[in-house]
Amino acid sequence: MARKPGGTGKPASYEDLLALPEHVVGEIIDGELIVSPRPAPRHAVASSMLGAELALPFQRGRGGPGGWWILDEPELHFDPDVLVPDLAGWRRERLPELPEKAWFELAPDWVCEVLSPSTAIIDRTRKLRIYTRNRVAWVWFVDPSARTLEALRLEGTSWMVALTAGGDEKVRVPPFDAIELELDALWKPPAPSAP
Repeated sequence: MARKPGGTGKPASYEDLLALPEHVVGEIIDGELIVSPRPAPRHAVASSMLGAELALPFQRGRGGPGGWWILDEPELHFDPDVLVPDLAGWRRERLPELPEKAWFELAPDWVCEVLSPSTAIIDRTRKLRIYTRNRVAWVWFVDPSARTLEALRLEGTSWMVALTAGGDEKVRVPPFDAIELELDALWKPPAPSAP
């Protein structure tokens, strides 16, 4: 992960993000341009599988209550910060329609950060502080290397651990506890089905 100042000693700007090549992820955190490589395969499997597990029951209402938008890598504008979590969700009662622009100014109800060695410290510290300031109610940390999921709930200005789980456990994790998640699916892709 590279950290780049805004250029002239000024805080990074949205133009700095737009100037980045497409093969990286850029964020502005506390005025600093943070540039990360695209996720590694293990990271991508965990994020993709979790998104797939949540989208049908919570976004489509198939096998679950519906009522959510679940999105991969949305761009969140929390003036002056610009964050890109791996996944985020909004209750449709708060966000009835998706915005026309390429980013969201309304804080999500839930975010998930899939940890990698290069981003874990920023995800767990600087980004978590920004989520606190913007009243994101739930933050999940998924660690594919450690094979763990940690769910945090915001209470006032403090984060409470709602659940920690790992390995091949089957768990109900708030705010999506209407379904059971098989954590093993996050760590490895499913076996191909027989022809």
